[in-house]
Amino acid sequence: MRRIDLHVHTHASDGQWSPTAVVQGAVQGGLHVLAVADHDTAAGVREAQSAAVGTGLRLIPAIEISTRHGDAEVHVLGYHVDPGAESIRLHCEASVARREERMRRMVARLQEQGVGIEFEDVVRAAGPDAASIGRPHLARALLAAGHTRYYGEAFDRYLRDGGTAFVTTEFPSVREAVDTIHAAGGLAVWAHPPLEMFEHEIRAFVDRGLDGVECFRPNTAPADAQMLETSARGLGLFPTGGSDWHGPHRTKLGDFSVAAEQVPEILAAGGIHAV
Repeated sequence: MRRIDLHVHTHASDGQWSPTAVVQGAVQGGLHVLAVADHDTAAGVREAQSAAVGTGLRLIPAIEISTRHGDAEVHVLGYHVDPGAESIRLHCEASVARREERMRRMVARLQEQGVGIEFEDVVRAAGPDAASIGRPHLARALLAAGHTRYYGEAFDRYLRDGGTAFVTTEFPSVREAVDTIHAAGGLAVWAHPPLEMFEHEIRAFVDRGLDGVECFRPNTAPADAQMLETSARGLGLFPTGGSDWHGPHRTKLGDFSVAAEQVPEILAAGGIHAV
């Protein structure tokens, strides 16, 4: 039986491991199909594809695009995208600029609160291979500088939505993200949808061209996953599932997986057999 994880990050965004290390960890963890889906960048895909050659692991090129929908941040996964497509390149370039501006403003807010942190500290925490900078990098910088006792405290005290250092950013709309993914030859999937928001917004997102919904996740109760899958299929959408794995600080890559029978459409789109 194939074991599949369709949502994994590398250090090209805010994951801890390189694309090569992620592929190696996936193989060691007993996975057969993996999607590298970094935040607002496809910079790690080519390396992951090269690392997967000869391992038996099937690699799905993907991206996770951050969008703004009203007051909410919505993430849209793009599967089977061409990482070199013009639409992906343009999105990534704009995202880098937006994320850097946002991070400078968040650092400034922390400084106003007496927290001694510099933008360069965040860049250092992100590492030389990060193609985009996000809140997890700032959290790591705060921890490294001794301003927090553990990683999650940075979010609890400063960085959570509405926190004292939180800054919104002008993300693209859901429709723009879907259009970017479709222009790159991919399929657009709503990542980790909150249940209440899903009920209110899913039909609107279908109208915007959404193809699928991420239903199966480590912390989603089976009954909730079933509800998401049933609702999605009723609207002509297909289900996906993944761990949203960022590194080994909590779980080992491969601890969570979905079966091919749960996600046949996304596999078929890449010519991957279900058995």
